[in-house]
Amino acid sequence: MDLRQMEVVVAVAEEGGFTAAAQRLHVVQSAVSSTVRALERELGTPLFDRTTHRVSLTPAGEAFVPAARATLRAAEQARSAVDAARGQLRGRVTVGTMQGVWADLHRPLAALRAEHPGVVVRLRQGAVTDIRQALREGTVDLAVVALDRQQQRGLVTRLLAREEMVLVSAPGRVLGGAGAGPGGRATLAEAARLPLVEFTPGWAIRLAVDRAFRAAAVERESTFEVNDIVAASELVRADLGVCVMPISIADRFPDLDKHRFDRHAPSWKVMVVQPRGEAPPAVAALLRHMA
Repeated sequence: MDLRQMEVVVAVAEEGGFTAAAQRLHVVQSAVSSTVRALERELGTPLFDRTTHRVSLTPAGEAFVPAARATLRAAEQARSAVDAARGQLRGRVTVGTMQGVWADLHRPLAALRAEHPGVVVRLRQGAVTDIRQALREGTVDLAVVALDRQQQRGLVTRLLAREEMVLVSAPGRVLGGAGAGPGGRATLAEAARLPLVEFTPGWAIRLAVDRAFRAAAVERESTFEVNDIVAASELVRADLGVCVMPISIADRFPDLDKHRFDRHAPSWKVMVVQPRGEAPPAVAALLRHMA
């Protein structure tokens, strides 16, 4: 058994198939299949259940993949330690992030690139619940996300920013008693009476909005549910609904009106998050640039 075999098995597990794993590894599918079969023969048991439509892990595969990930991480740390001793930091850093906050990574990524051009950074965008699970599984080294107190358990966090959210509408839309135009005020009750464009459950924005409506004892129904910020802005621009989003995201759409909430304004805390324990050199280098 060698590291390459482990890397191939992990790729198949994470990508959900042999074709996608081959594309990720930049090899032909037959090479992936033969590598997996050779390892299964060595182990004496199949790691994957293969059907016409899907590939899934067997119980043996479920046990093997986390151990393989840990071994690959240890090998990467060993290489990084040698590179650091030679004054040449290399390695890979996988960063998880939510839609809407990845732009905040430009400066630290640029600084890392200038200081250590041999470090490769992979960005993985997803819902906050998926990123949190990836942190625990070790498939993400660190993340820039918004977590509530319960979600932070078992992780090391550092606050980057706390931000209120606003109600975004098409220019000139009248919001009940709030009036129209940018800078107007709104209430959650007024927002609930309008068609709402909301993000999918599991998104940090959605979790914050849900908490705010519960705190205000206001019930509402979604008219549209999207998993993309640009799609939300297009629906609002067409005056098909209003949307609650953080101010920094709303400011990316200057043609839309922004309304602050009088009370119970949803908010989120954006933080850098990492698993407990000593960070590998490449990860530590990126963390130093995250103010």
